[in-house]
Parts: sequence; structure tokens; C-alpha cells
Amino acid sequence: MHSNAVIADVIFGIFMAFTIVLGLRAVRGRQLDLGQWSVGGRSLGSVFVWVLMAGEVYTSFSYLGAAGWGYQYGVPIFYEFAYLGCGYAIGYFIAPLFWNYANTYNLVSTSEIAEHRFQSPFLGALVAILATIFLLPYIQLELTGMGVVVSTISYGTVSLIVGYIIAFVVSEGFVVISGLRGSAWVSVLKDVLVIGTMIVVGIYIPFHFFGGYGGMFTRLMETHRSWLVLPGHDSHGLGILWFISTGIVNSVAFNVFPSVMAGFFSAKNPQVLRTNATFLPFYQLLLFVPMLLGMAAVLLVPHLSNSNLALFAMADKVFPSWFVGLMGAAGALSAIVPMAVFSLVIGTMWTKNVFRVASEQRQKVWAQVVTLVAGLVALLMSIFTASTLVRLSVISYEGLAQLIPVVLISLVWKGMNKAGAISGLVVGTIADAILVFSGHDPLYGINAGLISVVLNLIVNVVVSMASRNAAERERAEEVLVSEQLSL
Repeated sequence: MHSNAVIADVIFGIFMAFTIVLGLRAVRGRQLDLGQWSVGGRSLGSVFVWVLMAGEVYTSFSYLGAAGWGYQYGVPIFYEFAYLGCGYAIGYFIAPLFWNYANTYNLVSTSEIAEHRFQSPFLGALVAILATIFLLPYIQLELTGMGVVVSTISYGTVSLIVGYIIAFVVSEGFVVISGLRGSAWVSVLKDVLVIGTMIVVGIYIPFHFFGGYGGMFTRLMETHRSWLVLPGHDSHGLGILWFISTGIVNSVAFNVFPSVMAGFFSAKNPQVLRTNATFLPFYQLLLFVPMLLGMAAVLLVPHLSNSNLALFAMADKVFPSWFVGLMGAAGALSAIVPMAVFSLVIGTMWTKNVFRVASEQRQKVWAQVVTLVAGLVALLMSIFTASTLVRLSVISYEGLAQLIPVVLISLVWKGMNKAGAISGLVVGTIADAILVFSGHDPLYGINAGLISVVLNLIVNVVVSMASRNAAERERAEEVLVSEQLSL
């Protein structure tokens, strides 16, 4: 094995071992029931909620996929800024709404909110199943990102599949035992590494190769102009309508992601959530680095067979192996932390709403088992199916966007009923699946997820009002019959 690979792998291995130890240490001396395991006992302060929520933003999608799309298409990747900025603004208002509802009724998951709101175990189970279906691609995204990281920093001596397995072992190694609190502790380490490495990379590469960002953009304007304007380079319809529609649907869908809602529920009070919604947008400034350097990689490492390698391919050219190892650890943790939380929320939802485990002693055990199974399924998906990181992210967002009426709008509009919620959810999910898998996403330039959510909401409103009117007529007829009989 090449000496550089040995150095990078040793540094990477040390951080992976430290990650497991840190995650397990987070719950030392604590007796965890399902509430403590799944939402940290609703006791996390601003710092831990900050790093958990930041973990939802700076994943391997952002670390690798953003650079990959910048490399492949160019500026369409800036949709991420649009939806995150709007998403935090929306979250400022609705995160406390979710927290208050969950705290009042002692709920710990998205599917529990749906079940409680409509008093429907069937709807709670349906939400849990659909959320799982659309979270699994995101877990696959993180595993795929981890495989790319491990293979790249080892200079090709370690395969992608081994990288997937390492990601699975490390993430499950601490989250099954320590739950959300362990993920929060590991997120602190992740953020330190991410911020440090991104600052160095973001300054050194542009100035080393181009004399600064001005020189980099000048070169791009001269040789790759299509990367700098919508719809980007060979992007198949990622124009202004797609940019706007994706920003709209993702900004709301971000706040109903089951993993994001787990972060909401973990806060010790609503003010923690408002504070984080105010300051978290500053964190996404770091996303400029992989996005812009992904475009710069077109000039420095052209003709890559895998666009997700863009950032690390450049790093390999200029940085010593020990720094590449640090970047690898940062990229790996950007995959491991969100993957752990995604698996955790799947375990929680299935335990409470699908298997309906009543015993408090057995709830956490069942949740841990389902968490492990979800990770295994995603591991098999990573090994046997392939997709770009951004494509996996888009699929997850569009699917989970169908939960917006059921778990968000229903808390505001009391006229929504079970029949409307179920009908809208089924129609929206089917419509999105048809559009995506038939190759009509975007449709006439509009994000398929937004189209599906609109259909979802229309059906929901029509069925809710029709069934409510039918029920009112039935009650009126019963009263009339009763009055006639009394006469």
C-alpha cells in the first residue's frame, strides 16, 4: 500500500474509533427509555440542537454531492441555498408548533403526530411506512458518500463496498446504544472537522491555482460559461422554474423530515428552536466551498468518471496525506451522523405505530432492532443499486414532501379529517412516483414534488369537505328522524 494511503487511512481509522467511543460515552450512567433514546428526553440545549440541525444540512450530500453537481451541471446546485434559507425562516414559526404539540401529548415521532391528530392508528402506520420508504434513499446517499470518501482517501486501495460497510458499522455502533444524544455528541466532532477543513480548502485551492476566486471565475467564464448560468451545463431542464419550484417544496419539506422533527422534539423549550432558526443560516455559508470548488474541478481534474469525486480529486493533488485523512474523517462524519439519525427515527416510528409495542421496557429494544434492520437494507441498496448523491436527495425530499398536509397543515386547519388526509397522501405519493419513474421530473420545468403536493392538498381539501358535509347531512337526518319519532 502506498505510504500516503497508509497515513490517511490511519488518521481516518483513529477518528472512526473515537467516533464510536464518543457516541457511547454520551449516555454513560444514563438509563434510557424510548423517549430518552429517540429525542434525548427533550432536554437538549441550543448547542446540541444546533449541531444536530446542522448535521441535517452538512451531510455527505453537501460535502460530495454538492461538489459533484457543481462539477457536472454548475449553478443549479445553488438551489440548496434557496431552500435552506427559506426553510429556516419557515422553521422559526412552525418548529415551536411541532414542539408544543409533541410535548403536550408526549409524542416522539412524525407518525405519532399523524396518528394522534386524526385518532387513526392506520394513518400513523401509513406515515411510518411511507416515511421509511423515502428515508432509505437518504441513508443510501450517506452510505454512498462514505464509500466515496474511504475509497478516495485510501488512494483506491479500499473499495467502495468496504467504505459502505465501515459507515454502517460506525453509525450503528453508537446510535443503537446511545440514540439521539450520542448523535449530538458526535455532531460536535463532525462540525469541528468540517469547519476547519472547509476553511483551509476554500482558501488554498482557489488562490493556489487561480490567484483567488476572481481568477477562478474568469477562467470559468472563458472556458466553461454554461456552468455559471441556469439551466447549467447539460442539465436536462434545471432552469428557473425548476429552481423556484424546488426551493418552495424543499423549504417546507425540510421541516417535516422525520429526522429534522426529531431534532425539534429534542429541544428543552421552543426558544431553543427559534434561536437556532435565526443563526443556522450562517452555517450554510460553508456550502459555498464544495459548490464553487466543484465547478473549479472542471478545470483542474476534467473527465472524472464519478462526479462525486470532484472535491477529493482536487485535494489529492495539493494536500499532504495527513490532511486528506482529516478531510476524509470530516466527510465520513458528515455521512455517519445523519445516517444514524435517519435510522433512529425509522426505528422509533415502526415501534410506536407499526408494531405498536405497548411495553415501555420493550419499546427501546424493538426500536434498536428496527434501526439496525433499516441500516442493513440501506447497505444492500448501496451495494446493488447506484445513483448520484443529489438524485437520491431529490427523491427523498419529493416523497417526504407529501407529509406536509398530514403533519403540518392539519395542525392549523382543524377541518381536515382522516378521509381527506389519507386520500391526499395516497394520491400525492402515487403521482410523485409516476412522474419520477416515468422520467417527467421536472415536468415542464416544475419540480414533480411540488406538483404532487398540490394534487395531494386539493384531494385532501375536497374529500375532507365532502365527507364533512355528508356527515353533517347524516346527523341532520338523524335529528329529524328522532324528532319525528318523538312526535
